[in-house]
Amino acid sequence: MASVERDENRENRIETEIVVDAEDKEERAMGWYYYLDDTLEFPFMGKWKKKSRKTSTIEEKPVEVLGMAPEDDCLKDMYVEVAYIGGKEDDIYTAKLSDIEAIDVDDDTQEAIADWLYWLARGYKF
Repeated sequence: MASVERDENRENRIETEIVVDAEDKEERAMGWYYYLDDTLEFPFMGKWKKKSRKTSTIEEKPVEVLGMAPEDDCLKDMYVEVAYIGGKEDDIYTAKLSDIEAIDVDDDTQEAIADWLYWLARGYKF
């Protein structure tokens, strides 16, 4: 069951801009991938909220979101590449976009992330 109420504006954007003409899972995934890649203003700062394996608590790590992960990595979920703030330059990780809380981003970036979170909250699948 969906955990958020239906939003007609988002539904319309998803239908007419994101998954328009998509006939299967892969096409829907790529619709989302290209929408996010085109709309998100990279790089941006964020908090990566991930569950600790040892304690099951949620850890928040400050990160710089560098861009979308490769297409092939995004056929089941949307992933971004992140770097820890103050970490080593070559320490790049892949994180679920849904685990990132964007900080001080432009309106288009905020809306695109909210669209993705809405899609997930509604229980939609590729």
